[in-house]
Amino acid sequence: MRGFARWGKGTAGRLQPRCGRDDAAGSMTAMTNDSPPAMQTLPRAGTLIAVAPTGAETAKSDCPQLPTTLAELVETAVACQAAGASLIHIHIRDADHQPSLDPFLLRETVQAVRERTSLVIQLSTGGNVHDPLEKRLTVLDAEPDSCSLTCGTTNFGDDVFLNPFPFMAQLYQQAQEREIVPEFELFDLGHVAALRRLIDAYGLPFGGKVHVDFITGVPGGMPGTPAALMAGVQALPRDVTSWAATGVGRSHLPIAATALASGGHLRVGMEDNLIYAKGRPVQHNDELVSRAADLARLMQRPPLTTHEARALLSVKERRIA
Repeated sequence: MRGFARWGKGTAGRLQPRCGRDDAAGSMTAMTNDSPPAMQTLPRAGTLIAVAPTGAETAKSDCPQLPTTLAELVETAVACQAAGASLIHIHIRDADHQPSLDPFLLRETVQAVRERTSLVIQLSTGGNVHDPLEKRLTVLDAEPDSCSLTCGTTNFGDDVFLNPFPFMAQLYQQAQEREIVPEFELFDLGHVAALRRLIDAYGLPFGGKVHVDFITGVPGGMPGTPAALMAGVQALPRDVTSWAATGVGRSHLPIAATALASGGHLRVGMEDNLIYAKGRPVQHNDELVSRAADLARLMQRPPLTTHEARALLSVKERRIA
C-alpha cells in the first residue's frame, strides 16, 4: 500500500433494512432473500483493525513522530496491538529515513515485529512510486504473513502508481506459491473488475480467503465518500470473504463509520492520516487505533484478536512456538 499523508512530487448500494433475530451481541442476523449479487454488507461479529504506521510519502523531517527506525516501528507495533490492532501494514525506511525495499531490512523488520507481537505482518509491495516492478516482487522473500496487491494502476497525486495486469498476475502467483496471503487493494471501481479477472484466471489465494481493502480519498482514485465506498462493496465478486476500508485525510472518520455500519473492517494509521482532529496532529499511531477500537465497540463489533484475525484471513503460521 502506498502512503498518503502528503502529496506532490518527491513528498513522501445502498443499505437496505433486513429482518432477523437479535443475537447475543445485539446485531441482526441476515435474511438472504434480498441479498445483492455481491457479498453481504451486514455487520460481522468483530472488526479487524489494521494499522499502517509509516507509508512511503511523509518525510521524517516534516513529521518527527512518524516511526521510521526499526526500534520505533517495533514500539509502534507493540502499542498498537495493545490498543486493538490485529494486523500491521509495513513500509520500511533506511538509515536516512528514506523509503526502502532493502531485503536485509525487510527480513530484519519482519523478524523483530514477529518476536515482539502476534500481529499479522503485512508488507507493502507498493514501495514508492519510483520503485521498479521487479524489485517490488522481492518483498515476498522476507516471508511476511501477508502482502499488499494493488489491483491496477492509479494516478497518485502528481505521480502514477504503476500496477499493470502482468505484474499483478506475477505477484499473485508468487504469493500463492510461497503461501503468503494477499490483501487486494482497490483504489477505484475498475480495480474491482481487475480483481475478478485475477481470481478467474489464477484461482483463490493461499488459504482460500479473499480480503480486500478499499483505499479511498486519494487524488486520482475513488473519492472518500460513503456513496463511493458502497458502490465498490456492491460490485465485489462473490469470492470476497471480507473487506476493509481506508479513508485518507479528512475522509478517515466518514469512511470508518460507513465500513463499520456495513460489515467492513478498518485500516488506520499515519500512512493515511496525520491529523487526529482540527488543530491536533497525530502524536502516535496508537491514538488512531484506539479511536477505531472505540468506534468498533460502540457499534458492537469489538476489535478482533490477532488469533481471530489470523483465522479470518487464513494466514500460515510462521511464528516459532
